[in-house]
Amino acid sequence: MNKIKEILIGTNNEGKYKEICDLLPKRVKKYSLKEFNISSPEETGDSFKKNALIKASYFSKKTNLICLSDDSGLKIDLLNGFPGIYSSRWGGEKKNFDLAINRVFKEMEKVKKDWHFNNKASFICCLTIFWPNKKSFSSEGIVNGKISKKKSGTNGFGYDPIFIPDGYNKTFAEMDPKLKMSIDHRFNAFIKLKKFFI
Repeated sequence: MNKIKEILIGTNNEGKYKEICDLLPKRVKKYSLKEFNISSPEETGDSFKKNALIKASYFSKKTNLICLSDDSGLKIDLLNGFPGIYSSRWGGEKKNFDLAINRVFKEMEKVKKDWHFNNKASFICCLTIFWPNKKSFSSEGIVNGKISKKKSGTNGFGYDPIFIPDGYNKTFAEMDPKLKMSIDHRFNAFIKLKKFFI
């Protein structure tokens, strides 16, 4: 198996781009979509895996590079798994996560006024590598936890300020980024495809 020495990171989300770069070995040359000025394709899949594949194959075909794409989101038990694959869409056209977080609190309150006794949630990430020869490999990572009563912390991005992983009493956004990256859903997905890199 030829190890991957250079890769396009198929995301226009700066937070995800940074986290994926930090997970990859330093020796791997990383390309950003900004270098190619490509906008993201429409995510029409009904699962994280399908959406990650849509993005990875689209960007790989556009650039003729091996591409690694991520699709991830927050599943909340009380909301029957929502926002799930619609996690970033809950932030509206501009993907404003302050709006998305407010919507999470509102939707949970609609279902149960004292929802913080029923606040189980999980973060899911699917990573897909797509090669120009149309070969692909996907892996999924999950981290279980709960939704906090209020936003806390300024690290991270997305829903990190309201997610407390099991075994901890801090949100992802309150944690040292190195700790977060060693336990989160993206890390759990990455260790399953680490073998493809030098």
